Amino acid sequence: MTDEGLAQAQRRHWQHTYTAHPGMYGEQPSTAAIHAAAVFRRAGASDVLELGAGHGRDALFFAREGFAVHATDFSPTGLEQLRTAARRRQVAERVTCTVHDVREPLPLPDASVDAVFAHMLLCMALSTPQIHAALGEIRRVLRPGGNLVYTVRHTGDAHYNSGTAHGDGIFEHGGFAVHFFDRALVEQCADGWRLDEVHAFEEGDLPRRLWRITQSRPY
Repeated sequence: MTDEGLAQAQRRHWQHTYTAHPGMYGEQPSTAAIHAAAVFRRAGASDVLELGAGHGRDALFFAREGFAVHATDFSPTGLEQLRTAARRRQVAERVTCTVHDVREPLPLPDASVDAVFAHMLLCMALSTPQIHAALGEIRRVLRPGGNLVYTVRHTGDAHYNSGTAHGDGIFEHGGFAVHFFDRALVEQCADGWRLDEVHAFEEGDLPRRLWRITQSRPY
């Protein structure tokens, strides 16, 4: 399957998944988002761009913590669930939603956001060149000194090297395609950044094995 064919299949799959399972990840924020909020607060950030926000458990958490949040996802269904939840929780004035595919340039000016968060977005069905392009866009829109916190499943995960192989470290299980990161890819993704931390953790029932990477754009 071509990169574009896989991308289209994943868009359809996520749309169906969010429609069939509204609020599928629950209302509690991820541990990565809790860490990110503390990092962003220490840095004096007031706004957060979240990439791959889905139905918004982490975006809503950032809003409740007082950040202005720009949430993006390629699923209109997920973002509509986020908008509804933001109104219900009375934080809608702090949440902006934009349908956006991370394979495309970000619809934001240079150096326009304080902080960026992406939980398991960069390890979706993205080729290595697409990952680097996305990071280039993130670096472009971050203000100097701004922080990026992202998480990825890594090659120590139980699903790595099994399921349907799509090449370039991408394996598919149950319709979900994942690009598993090795440490070399993490280091490549930090080129031109200051790499502050690579933290290993687990999430979910498998459990999924991830790295949480904190890095910042140099002044």
